[in-house]
Amino acid sequence: MKAVRIHAFGGPEVLVVDEIPVPMLSDGAVLVKVAAASVNPVDYKIRKGGYPKVPASALPITLGRDICGVVVDAADGVNYLRGAKVYASLDWDVGGYAEYALVPAAFCALQPASLTATLSAAVPLAGLTAWQGLFDHGGLTEGQRVLVHAGAGGVGHFAIQFAKARGAEVLATAGTANLDYVRSLGADVAIDHQTQRFEQLARDVDLVFDLVGGDTRERSWQVLKRGGILVSTVSQPDEAKAAALGVRAKAYMVHPSATQLFQIQSLIDAGKVRPTVSKTFALAAAGEAQRCLEAEHPRGKIVLVVGR
Repeated sequence: MKAVRIHAFGGPEVLVVDEIPVPMLSDGAVLVKVAAASVNPVDYKIRKGGYPKVPASALPITLGRDICGVVVDAADGVNYLRGAKVYASLDWDVGGYAEYALVPAAFCALQPASLTATLSAAVPLAGLTAWQGLFDHGGLTEGQRVLVHAGAGGVGHFAIQFAKARGAEVLATAGTANLDYVRSLGADVAIDHQTQRFEQLARDVDLVFDLVGGDTRERSWQVLKRGGILVSTVSQPDEAKAAALGVRAKAYMVHPSATQLFQIQSLIDAGKVRPTVSKTFALAAAGEAQRCLEAEHPRGKIVLVVGR
């Protein structure tokens, strides 16, 4: 099968299309014929050597952290998934930029019936990141107020929709060109990070969902109400500063969860959530897709179309 792998860390040019064996079935796993795989910032971080879980000694590896496809083989005990259309988030050592992926059945959920494979592939990693940040770590509940930074991006555009579906009041930062877009996702207040200071417009926020870090995160402390929480995907916020302000701070890394993918699927098929795919690329153009994501920061997601 064809797989896009890296044999060394570096720029997009280190991504190469290799011919490698189809993975052998193992206990508790399913073999998925990949229809589409999405491209995420973690992919280029791994490619550059900036992801601590992936040492040079692990190379070569296939990149890609989420997929949608059809189960063509299944281990004993998970035969019920044979022939099913599934989507899944993957650990770094599996790799979705390939024609086939061997995935633990526990990571797989049924593809949303209302979406194509391309749209479904855009959901798992970014969707789970948003879900876990808002609900598992942020504890967001109905009636609370959340500020989502980078609301037009892959994780942010799901976070707005999930928070709105939960009954929260949603404030979101975005660039000038994306203000109407984040409003269309459900943001009650769209803040132009290019021309406005969000800390002058946001007050008494229960949860800041930080997808940016740096100065944006530092300015976010002042918008939190006492007892609120700042949740970050970037790095651990300053817990001493949080304690001094009477708020909490949490960093986390996403983990695969079929249970949560089923919950997300339900929201999608109920018409409450829809992924945005701004661009698609062929599998062999994975390097170009990563360049686009890193340089252009497009709306929603970028997806590699692998097979039919």
